[in-house]
Amino acid sequence: MLSFLPGLFILVGAVQYAPEAALEARGVREGVVVVADSATGKDGKNHRLTLRTADGEELEERLAYNGSGAPRVGERLDVIRDPEGVVPMERADEVDAAGRLGGLIAGLVGWTLLAVLAGWRGHVRRRRGKTDSLLLSL
Repeated sequence: MLSFLPGLFILVGAVQYAPEAALEARGVREGVVVVADSATGKDGKNHRLTLRTADGEELEERLAYNGSGAPRVGERLDVIRDPEGVVPMERADEVDAAGRLGGLIAGLVGWTLLAVLAGWRGHVRRRRGKTDSLLLSL
């Protein structure tokens, strides 16, 4: 049970680090204006925003936004998009590859420390001759 939180950091960090690192490394940052919003889903919380650059060019890719508080039509945003089209576009203020890497490293360190402590506890219990269940006795 103690390894759940570090494991969650590892899972989230591993899944989200690669796309954000790709956007940070090769992404193109540009200012855009929201020109249309097509909300779908039961609550209308799945938004697909149509964006236009400062040059007046409408972007082919749409920005996906899930949840309430989506940017309104006419609102200006900074986005980072992948010129190769491999990684989906993100709002620039939400891309934090360094933070994701920090979470991934913290999860790995935490999980490693808990595994070593659990192994040491089992080793000490076996040396003392206690072979009953470790789950119920403290």
